[in-house]
Amino acid sequence: MRRNTRKRSKTTRRAIAALAATALGAGGLVAANVYASAGENGGGNTTKSSPQDQANQVLAAGATTIDCPDVGNRLRQVPDQARAEVDRELALLDQQVADAYQRLQNSAQAIRQDGNFADNAIMGPLQDKRTATIDRIAIAIGRTADRPQGLESLAACTLRAAGDQADTGNGEGGESQNGQGPGQGEGQGQDQGNGQEEPGNNGQAGNGPVAADFVDITTVQPNVNSSQRQQNASLGKFTTDCGVNANKLYNTDNIIVAPGVENGAHHTHDYVGNQANDAFADNEDFAAGETTCQNQGDKSSYYWPVLRLQDGTREFDADQPGGGAEGNAGRILTASQVTLEYVGNPSSEVVAMPKFLRIITGDAKAFTNGTANANAAWSCTGFEDRQLTDKYPICPEGSSVVRTSKFQSCWDGQNVDSANHRDHVAFADPATGACPNGFKAIPQLVQRLVYDVDAPSMNDNGRSSAFYAVDGFPEQMHKPITDHGDFVNVFDEQLMNTMVECINTGRECQ
Repeated sequence: MRRNTRKRSKTTRRAIAALAATALGAGGLVAANVYASAGENGGGNTTKSSPQDQANQVLAAGATTIDCPDVGNRLRQVPDQARAEVDRELALLDQQVADAYQRLQNSAQAIRQDGNFADNAIMGPLQDKRTATIDRIAIAIGRTADRPQGLESLAACTLRAAGDQADTGNGEGGESQNGQGPGQGEGQGQDQGNGQEEPGNNGQAGNGPVAADFVDITTVQPNVNSSQRQQNASLGKFTTDCGVNANKLYNTDNIIVAPGVENGAHHTHDYVGNQANDAFADNEDFAAGETTCQNQGDKSSYYWPVLRLQDGTREFDADQPGGGAEGNAGRILTASQVTLEYVGNPSSEVVAMPKFLRIITGDAKAFTNGTANANAAWSCTGFEDRQLTDKYPICPEGSSVVRTSKFQSCWDGQNVDSANHRDHVAFADPATGACPNGFKAIPQLVQRLVYDVDAPSMNDNGRSSAFYAVDGFPEQMHKPITDHGDFVNVFDEQLMNTMVECINTGRECQ
C-alpha cells in the first residue's frame, strides 16, 4: 500500500512541476547585447566588425551551434530553502537553449533571406529570456543568503561554428578533471587531415556526428598511465553486477541536476540498479525502490546517456522531447556488457561513502563548456591502453566499442551533493593518488560499457554503415567529449562496510 501511495505522490509532484514550469516561462524580459566584440577571444586580428557581421561569418561557415555560459557550473552556494527553485530555473535555461537551437536549425532559409534574422528572431529573444531567468536565480538565493554577483554577465550567448571545440570550461588552463589533459588522443588520426568538420551526413537528425568525430583506434598511440602506488595503498576491488538495462528502463530526466523537472536531461538515459529513478524520486523512493543488482544490498542508481545507431530506425521516442524531437535519433543500442567496479586509492585506505551521495563524472556540455570536466573515455576491446575523450573510435573487425567512466574518488566528508553538483567530490591527484586537503578517499566507481556495433563507413559519411553517437543536449552536436555518467549511492550500510573492508585489505569481492 505504501508503494502505491508513493507513486500517486510522485504523479502529483510531476503535475505541480509542469504548472511551475509554465509559470516560470511567463517571466519578464530584459533586452541586452548578444554578441561579444571582435578580438575578445584573443585573436591576432584586432579589426573590429559589427556583431551582425560576426554572426553572418559563423552562419556562412556551415553547421552552427549556440554557445551559452553554463550558469549552474558557476554556482558555489545555494541555500537549501532556495535549491528547488534554483534547480527549476537552471532547467529552464537548458530548455531555452534547446528551443533556440531548434529554431536556428529550422530557419536556414529565413537567415539567408534576412541577415538580421538570427539576431532579431533567435539570439536576441534567447538572451532576453536568460536575463530574466538568471535574475530570478539571484533573487531566490538572495532571499536567505548573499545575492550572487556577476551572474547577469552569463546571459549572453553566441553563435559558433560546430567544428570549434571550446578549449576549457573554467578559463584556467585546459586540464581535464581527471588530470589527464584535454582530449586524450586529441588530434590523432583525424580523417580529414585539417580537423575541420566535413559537409554531408551531419547526423541523422542534422546535429552530428560527422566523419571528423571518428578515428581509427589502431592509429592512436597508447596513452594510459597508472598512478604510482604508495605504501598505504588500498588495492582491493569490489564488483557489483546490475545487468545491462535489458528491461529497457529509459527516461530523459536527471534527478541530480534537474530534480522535479521532466526532460531535465534533454536526452535519454539507460538505468541499471535502482528502478525508482526519475525526476521526482527522493531518498525515500530510492530506499524503497527495487534493484536490478544481483546483491540486493546495492540499490544504487547507475545511469548514462544511451548510445544510438543512426541507421534510420524510428525509436519509441522518435517524436518525443529528449528523443528525436531534440535531435537524438536512431536505434538505441543496449550494451553487451556493463561492468561496475569499486577500486581503492593509490596512497591510502578508503572510507565508506555516505548514503545518497550523488556523483556526476564527465560533462554533458563539454563541447561548449570546454574540457575542464571531460573525462569519460572511448576505446575498443583489445586496445584499451589507448583512450579517447574527443573522438569516437573506429574498431577493427572482432573488436567492440568501449565507454569507460571513472568517478571522483575523494569526498569532502560532509555533503552528499553541492550547488554545482561537483564541489563536494574531487579526483585524486593523478600522480600521487592523494586527495585534496580536507577530502577523504572513498571507493572509486569505474564503469565500463561494451557495445557490439559495426565500424561506421567514413568514405560515404556513414551511409553504408551508420554512424553511432551518444545522446546529448541538442546544441552539443553529439560530440564524444560530452559523454558522462551519474551515480546515486544507495548501498545498505552493511554492504558498504563490506566493500570498504574488502578494498582496504586487498581482496577481490562481490
